[in-house]
Amino acid sequence: MDYVIHGTVMPMIELMLEHGQSVYAQTGAMQWMSSDVEMQTQMKGGVMGALKRSISGGDMFTVDFTARGSGAKVAFGHTYPGKILVFDIAQTALVCQQRAFLCATPSVNYDIHIQKRFSTGFFGGEGFIMQKFTGRGQVFIEMDGECVEKQLAPGERIKVATGSVGAFEETVDMSIETVKGFRNMFLGGEGLFLTTLTGPGKIWIQTMPVQDMVGEISKYLPSSRKRS
Repeated sequence: MDYVIHGTVMPMIELMLEHGQSVYAQTGAMQWMSSDVEMQTQMKGGVMGALKRSISGGDMFTVDFTARGSGAKVAFGHTYPGKILVFDIAQTALVCQQRAFLCATPSVNYDIHIQKRFSTGFFGGEGFIMQKFTGRGQVFIEMDGECVEKQLAPGERIKVATGSVGAFEETVDMSIETVKGFRNMFLGGEGLFLTTLTGPGKIWIQTMPVQDMVGEISKYLPSSRKRS
């Protein structure tokens, strides 16, 4: 499927569809579409599929966009400052942070990834349940801020600030470890834990997790406390 990504900080992706081609998206993501695109809201995967999407940070319903003529176009927008990444799902499943899903071709399955370790789910910053995409086709993902891609060799490890893990191939193992040193732990500004990713596989690290952005903005909001 051909596409063009417009913009930088708040990007929008424009998809070009041939007759009969379709794409499904999270609700509210569509920015505009040509008149020969048909929109249909559904509960993809039934009740179970809806529950999986809901607990992984998505919407219970999805929206199908189908071209009724050649050269049809539909555009989807990012919901916060960041990047839109395009993945071709084939051999390896892709695991993403919650809220990452934007849209995908029908042959891509939207599932959930459950953290096997209690400590990783509780302290890792990504939660117990993440989004997982399998099958064959294209999936379009939202990342927070800028994004850096790295290829990890078998056994290679990298330590990442909690919340900065945007996505990784399912072959990558994710765990957490405690920051060493009293001063590092309480004065270093990185918190008590770091997320450890172990190869083999590709990982995508984001520079501005949305929770960090919210925390920074909240410092400048007026206090709710009433002044006498």
